[in-house]
Amino acid sequence: MPGPGLTVGQALIGVALGAEMQPSTLRAVAADWLGVSVVTLGTLLVSLAVGLLVARRGRVNRATGALGLVAGGASGIVAMADELGADGRLVAFMQYLRVLVVVIVAPVVAFALLEGDRSSASQLDSSGAGVVGDLAFTAGCALAGVLIARRLKMTAGSLLFPLVLTAVFAGSGLLGEPAVPTAVQNVAFVLIGWQVGLRFTAATIREAQALLPWVLTAIVTLILACAGLALLLVPLAHVTFADAYLATSPGGLYAVLAASVAINANTTFVVSVQVFRIFVMMLVAPPLIRIIVRSERARRPSASPPPGGPSAVADLVEEA
Repeated sequence: MPGPGLTVGQALIGVALGAEMQPSTLRAVAADWLGVSVVTLGTLLVSLAVGLLVARRGRVNRATGALGLVAGGASGIVAMADELGADGRLVAFMQYLRVLVVVIVAPVVAFALLEGDRSSASQLDSSGAGVVGDLAFTAGCALAGVLIARRLKMTAGSLLFPLVLTAVFAGSGLLGEPAVPTAVQNVAFVLIGWQVGLRFTAATIREAQALLPWVLTAIVTLILACAGLALLLVPLAHVTFADAYLATSPGGLYAVLAASVAINANTTFVVSVQVFRIFVMMLVAPPLIRIIVRSERARRPSASPPPGGPSAVADLVEEA
């Protein structure tokens, strides 16, 4: 895939994610900042832990394992995977498998166990600036973000700088509540999907198949851990377990939103926590992954025995 196509896809996804940081989201997060911060940090740590475990057991590099299980922003994570030293194909496989499992599990749990008891649910306000205004906002933030990224030469900057720039404008409320038109988002998803899909081979499919049991185990562990964080969020944010469970569900934003509306949950709180977590994951995960990759590389030379030494063959076998 031509390089400019990937840059455009990354920038548009960054703008789409940043546009979710509306004033209503910031107000809801600020009202319960302690609980939201605790569960967001907890989810990040659990995601990295299970990802590193998958990397160890599934014999993939640490960047691939960690990025593959980051809970939130699947499209953005996949878009930046190659730049962070991960295998974008396997990251895509793990990320979208996580989304699939969560999309199936969250509504089932919500309807079966967590039916709300409110007479009315809090709804998100939306007031767009019109298609022309949204297109201008999207193009402006994407272009400015890419230019800044090229100037600063930061890893995954083509996604992160448009994201931050858009979030500043969206969160300030100065431009109303701009959004990225659905058709534009679809173009971005096609570009990223094209970039990832073209790199799949028969060998990749076999490797993904070998990873499947470990990835499924990690996803189940992640879901259970987030349910545990939901129990912690209940007293901190003074919400029901239904609200907390949906707010901490590791991904599947649109399925979670639909479930929260259907069971009459606090939709504003649920979506605000989900969006805030995605934003934090997209900003914090890349530098953490770089630290993990550097530490992995730093250990290899120091741990290497002299060429031809007794343990050299064992190391080669283990590496194979």
